[in-house]
Amino acid sequence: MSIAPQDITGLVLAGGRGARMGGIDKGLASFRGVPLALHALRRLAPQVGTVAVNANRHLADYASFGVPVWPDASADHAGPLAGLMAGLQHCATAWLLTVPCDTPLFPHDLAVRLADAMASRDADVAIASAPEIQPDGTSVMQPQPVFCLLRAALRPSLQQFLASGGRKVGSWTSQQRCVEVPFSREGDAPDAFFNANTVAELQSLQATPQALP
Repeated sequence: MSIAPQDITGLVLAGGRGARMGGIDKGLASFRGVPLALHALRRLAPQVGTVAVNANRHLADYASFGVPVWPDASADHAGPLAGLMAGLQHCATAWLLTVPCDTPLFPHDLAVRLADAMASRDADVAIASAPEIQPDGTSVMQPQPVFCLLRAALRPSLQQFLASGGRKVGSWTSQQRCVEVPFSREGDAPDAFFNANTVAELQSLQATPQALP
């Protein structure tokens, strides 16, 4: 079974509170002169059939990007899973692909690699994994659960998980037929999955050569 790009809705997650950036709306923070969320949209759009943004503040600013804006259904700040739920409630395709707004260098072939792995393993969820440098200098593959391709039919499962108080993406995906897809081959940018949680981290990321498209 193959998954065509036009059957995937891409969703940029920008609904967080930006606590580690002083409470600013992180998706609107500038990366190379472009809002982070818009940068992610432009990177994601060629990989999927349609795109949207999950946001909970400054909705008019996000709407100015020219795509649908889907807020969380509840106001209890349930984290990325609430963004996934918003996507599943609104998407009209069989598949949903989510990416966070604060990781602007994710691979240009993210969707196809997740889709190929999902199809070959007959999975319902595919998440990226990438190398992360540990304090001792070693590199360890770590799951990146918000880079998630999933079946839209999983909406009832996620709705039940959230209703029971579940909040962690990994805890929910572990209950599904999930495949982890390694992104560590030659040619993947070293900072492809680096997420800028602070202003200093965002400034550092912009200063690297990998910040080029």
